[in-house]
Amino acid sequence: MFIGHFGVALAAKKIAPRVSLGTLIFAAQFLDLLWPMFLLLGWEHVRIAPGITKVSPFDFFDYPISHSLLAAVGWSIAVATGDFSFRRNRRAALVLGLAVLSHWILDFVTHRPDLPLWPGGPKVGLGLWNSWVASISSETVFFVGGLVGYVSITQAREKIGRYGFWSFMIFLVIAWIASLAAGAPPSTTALAWSALSIWITVLWGWWADSHRRVSPRA
Repeated sequence: MFIGHFGVALAAKKIAPRVSLGTLIFAAQFLDLLWPMFLLLGWEHVRIAPGITKVSPFDFFDYPISHSLLAAVGWSIAVATGDFSFRRNRRAALVLGLAVLSHWILDFVTHRPDLPLWPGGPKVGLGLWNSWVASISSETVFFVGGLVGYVSITQAREKIGRYGFWSFMIFLVIAWIASLAAGAPPSTTALAWSALSIWITVLWGWWADSHRRVSPRA
């Protein structure tokens, strides 16, 4: 899942309105922010295997540090604890921790059985990526639902808040469509470097959100 994770971050703004959208994206995409770095370091591995699922050409055969359930729980606790030690806001910390864990849950729905429950443990996955219709429909529902929730609770302070935010949303949709149409990359190294571009969305989300405010009616 790609754009659905951003839907979670957008929706979380309604529960924790004082938390920046950039921080919420950081949490919802945390596992995928770690993964390309671990690939480049040689700590985790992936194969390019066109046809392994209808939607994704990747065989995620070794990523226990970033994507096992046990690791995801550990990362969610780490992010929640780190935020609470800085912000001293239990709700914000809880929302961020759950956003981290939501990434594994959504991946569990979409991936083939390649997500380990713990390093070296059994692998699970419901395989929604084996259906184009189901995969695209679920991502769209998550993203649109999160977007509606975000817009219902925020409003632009000025033109930057309006156009900066909506250009970000358009960028996400175009990036999602491009990822579906691009096919397999030439190498796993190229895949890792391109995956690092997700960090841009954290910064863009923070910038756009800083030019918006929580609606008085929220």
